[in-house]
Amino acid sequence: MNSDITVQAKPGVAERVERGLKKRYRAERRFRLYGIFSVGVAILFLAFLLLNILGKALPAFQKTYIKLDIAFDPAVLEITDVRNEAQLRLADYNGLIRQALQLKFPEVQDRRDKRRLYSLLSSGAEYQLGRLLQSRPELLNTTEAVWLYADNDVDALYKNDTDRELPEAARRISDLQLTWLARLEAEGGIKSGFNWNLLNSGDSREPELAGIRGALVGSFYTLLVTLLLSFPIGVAAAVYLEEFAPRNRWTDIIEVNINNLAAVPSIVFGLLGLAVFINFFSLPRSAPMVGGLVLTLMTLPTIIIASRSAIKAVPPSIREAALGVGASKMQTVLHHVLPLALPGMLTGTIIGMARALGETAPLLMIGMVAFIVDVPQGFGDPATVLPVQIFLWADSPERGFTELTSAAIIVLLVFLAAMNMLAVILRRKFERRW
Repeated sequence: MNSDITVQAKPGVAERVERGLKKRYRAERRFRLYGIFSVGVAILFLAFLLLNILGKALPAFQKTYIKLDIAFDPAVLEITDVRNEAQLRLADYNGLIRQALQLKFPEVQDRRDKRRLYSLLSSGAEYQLGRLLQSRPELLNTTEAVWLYADNDVDALYKNDTDRELPEAARRISDLQLTWLARLEAEGGIKSGFNWNLLNSGDSREPELAGIRGALVGSFYTLLVTLLLSFPIGVAAAVYLEEFAPRNRWTDIIEVNINNLAAVPSIVFGLLGLAVFINFFSLPRSAPMVGGLVLTLMTLPTIIIASRSAIKAVPPSIREAALGVGASKMQTVLHHVLPLALPGMLTGTIIGMARALGETAPLLMIGMVAFIVDVPQGFGDPATVLPVQIFLWADSPERGFTELTSAAIIVLLVFLAAMNMLAVILRRKFERRW
């Protein structure tokens, strides 16, 4: 009997294997494309973030200066002895600036217009003159052309020329002030130069006078205390737990707690520092010493975990060989295990220090958010750190602090990148592969 049913042959083993391989290869290609796409998106967002910060930060490294012919008249300064430091500090340098502006623009007689004219210069210009006269007393009774700091509004005007096209009501610089600035510019009395205040000065209420030196020095002192305490304590704890501690219930509890402490939010360490170091031991608030103690508590778990991993990576044959030739347990650890594990320990320490450098929350709790003008001279002086300085500037309504915030972020990123690069270099230089 004829049948219309067609019998299909079953695919062979080789054909099924080939189809399975093609399917697997397609899945691998898709997975590789997903990975490349994810990395590309991450790089794109990172580049956008860095370019955005860099674009805002570059103007902060430039400052506008106005040149005035300053006559150092003792009568205006109200001093009688140029060698008297007290008189030099209290002299009326602002009077010299007003006198120079009056000679430059004699037609300005109205009181309101005079205030506008005087506001072209920063309040820090008088401190410039004070430092100049103290360093060069021979300028008394002479006239000297001095480049003085322009006001923040004038500085912003020259950094963003589009502000000139706005109507007067939308500008912080009036049309009359623009006329005076144009006259100074035509006479070569306005220039832009590098903003040395950014690197040489402490914080200030005026953006054109503010700098990050105080925060940098405070960060250095704080990290130095952290390094001197966390590295030896962390390494000693790791060596004891890995080489000498008995394996029992108590060491298991200690190890679990160390791992848990590495995940505790940093602000909790700030609360602990506030309760213990400040309230109980009465240590000074806003001091690098206290900040270093708090950051030490925060970085210790990271250093201990990294150091233990580095010790575990040392082959047991090293220990057995040292013990076999008669070395004691302590000699084996100090002379053989530690030198071989040191690269990993240093890498973990630097990574922990880099994390500490970028921390803000624990330092806010111990008062390092205070407005600090003077550069700290020691571990007990009031200070702030770079991340906290960025936080303070970011919260300021002044337009000039936006540029300073971005510039400080760039400086912080440079330090973080340098520390991480140092960790990579140390690992590649000293690491041994077994």
